[in-house]
Amino acid sequence: MRIKGRTYFQSFLLIGILVCVAASGSGQFHKALVWSADGNGFYHEEDGGISKTSLPAGNEEPLLNASDLTPAGKEAALEIRYFVFSSDFNKLLVYTNARKVWRYETRGDYWVYDFSNHSLKQLGSSLPSSSLMFAKFSPDGKKAAYVSGHNLYVEDLGTHKIKALTRDGTRKLINGTFDWVYEEEFDCRDGFRWSPDSKAIAFWQIEDSGTRDYLMLNTTDSVYSHVVPVEYPVAGQLPSPYKVGVVNIAEDHIRWMHIPTDARLGSYLPRMEWADNSQELIVQHLNRQQNQSDVLLCRVRDGSSKKILAEKDSAWIDIISRWDDDYRMGGWDWLQQGSEFIWPSEKDGWRHLYRVSRDGKKQTLITPGNYDVMNISLINEKENLLYFMASPENATQKYLYRCNLDGKGKAERVTPANEQGTHGYDLSPNGQYAFHSFSNYYTPNSGEWISLPFHRTLPGTVGIKTPRVSDSLASPISFFKIKTADGVTMDAWMKKPVPFDPSKKYPVLFEVYTEPGSQTVLDYYGIGGNPLYQGDLSKDGYIYISVDNRGTPAPKGADWRNSIYRKIGRLNIHDQAMAAREIMKWPFVDSSRIAVWGWSGGGSATLNLMFQYPDIYKTGIAVAALCNLLTYDNIYEERYMGIPQEAYDGYVKGSPISYARNLQGNLLYIHGTGDDNVHFNNAEMLVNELIKYNKNFQYMPYPNRTHAINEGPGTREHLQGLYTRYLREHCPGGPK
Repeated sequence: MRIKGRTYFQSFLLIGILVCVAASGSGQFHKALVWSADGNGFYHEEDGGISKTSLPAGNEEPLLNASDLTPAGKEAALEIRYFVFSSDFNKLLVYTNARKVWRYETRGDYWVYDFSNHSLKQLGSSLPSSSLMFAKFSPDGKKAAYVSGHNLYVEDLGTHKIKALTRDGTRKLINGTFDWVYEEEFDCRDGFRWSPDSKAIAFWQIEDSGTRDYLMLNTTDSVYSHVVPVEYPVAGQLPSPYKVGVVNIAEDHIRWMHIPTDARLGSYLPRMEWADNSQELIVQHLNRQQNQSDVLLCRVRDGSSKKILAEKDSAWIDIISRWDDDYRMGGWDWLQQGSEFIWPSEKDGWRHLYRVSRDGKKQTLITPGNYDVMNISLINEKENLLYFMASPENATQKYLYRCNLDGKGKAERVTPANEQGTHGYDLSPNGQYAFHSFSNYYTPNSGEWISLPFHRTLPGTVGIKTPRVSDSLASPISFFKIKTADGVTMDAWMKKPVPFDPSKKYPVLFEVYTEPGSQTVLDYYGIGGNPLYQGDLSKDGYIYISVDNRGTPAPKGADWRNSIYRKIGRLNIHDQAMAAREIMKWPFVDSSRIAVWGWSGGGSATLNLMFQYPDIYKTGIAVAALCNLLTYDNIYEERYMGIPQEAYDGYVKGSPISYARNLQGNLLYIHGTGDDNVHFNNAEMLVNELIKYNKNFQYMPYPNRTHAINEGPGTREHLQGLYTRYLREHCPGGPK
């Protein structure tokens, strides 16, 4: 079969590039690439059905037609969001009709295709439409479990009889999934796990009755306003209590695990899995400050738990899903038939991986060196190999490395040396094949199928586009390092005007984020674009720059990342301002036309820069900014700033609202009134403070829009027009 004149083997390059290079937070946690069990092929959707492509030849054969996936009485096949096979490949689970839960479309309908009798049945057919979450087959393929309406259900796939495993679920008592803050800050969404023997399910229960609601006000959908409550613990509030229960499917009995917590401060449980058997669970427990991590084994029979591994940090400890997307929906990496597991730690100053014995007494470093592991690509125990992403020499790039799982020898780079930039890999389970994608700031995205371990392009697929020096010289973008008067060296990129006359002076627009959540200086194609500017900044005569200050999540070691601890709103702002001072010394920079913009944390940084350094920044555009750190959620703020009761002064000094009286330049402030993340009260608090000091500014609230400000017809076009006009009016482009 062909797609637009190409075989699927070739056309998948277009999809695979997105799979491998897409930034985290894309909203789709199941990869488009579904590997066969042996790793010698992959399954994919085609023309409403499912086909298989075998490697290395790329031969394609249909598995299911669109008619097979068309429900009885319907004319159209299911619109497939993702699909997964049972462990024996006798059944297929299809997710469709998806709906958003906060950020991501994790609620919808699930259908099961049974290859033995060629039937297509909907799961949870008696439950409300688009209400099922995280449906998954039992390991033996005979049942499926899912969450609906805050309760956990199991369904027999032979009789399709549905059984409720919990019945007490409400908005404030959540079974099998999570509340807003666990989802947002720990990437916890799928909250239940099948036991290996298919006889039991372990699940989280989150108790939010003591968590106060933030009340959003919807004033646009009817003539009377109505309240939209969001359970939202702000910094200083106690964490929502949790439980982990194990329900026996046959007996309908729940055994609760005894996991210690701090009765006064509370604690968190961001990870839970079966401990490679059906008798024990393994969990990660964090204290309230998130600087103490304990790994515990819990015995299902009596609920008892014992600590096997402990780590403490002077700042905070990141859980693995914060930097490795593959763990967002769960997972634990066991070796030697459950006698060891892989565990990350920054205890030597770098993010490394260790083999840890089941009792925690033996730990073996398997990725030694002065570099950070950026994420795990494949653990191949059979070949004694670990594949992972890293970039020891350049924190803006990403490459594939491998090392021995036993910790012997040094890591070696697998990515070819002449391909400098950002790479992505989706490796087959057997480690023999991978989809490889690549780009850098002057080389467009391209992809190829390769064989490993020698990184050879497979026959029938075009290799990636090799970077050319001539392209880099022709690009208006350049990467550079800036050293401040404090001796701090930071990565940065710059996009110059086209044409550019070094004898003239140009305005500078800084794009900022600055916080531990994201880097802005990354070497991939498309960097230097501005999603809100209508036009071409280069052609309109702007120098566009972004700088990554200390505290951003760059792979530069723990000291770099942790330096911002209890200093958000100060250290990051100081670094940015000092970098700007150095840039203002350049002969082609017009120091009277310095502008800055950012969204979310970048909006907060924009405000702080405008207020704390009004002599530098003359124009600012802040979108969805956190203006008062005390209004944000407890997991994020307390991780990086400490508990307010212990570090209140830092919260005040880090908040833009504390410096609003210093505004001198031109400020455009934008916020959605339906923002469930950075709440709209931030906007009104800041507006009040600016009014108090008689400051002039422009203010645009977008009614009932969320943090993304993209809902409703015309919204994004309006936002872009507003942004563009304001920048051009108050910081006009072009040389002088």
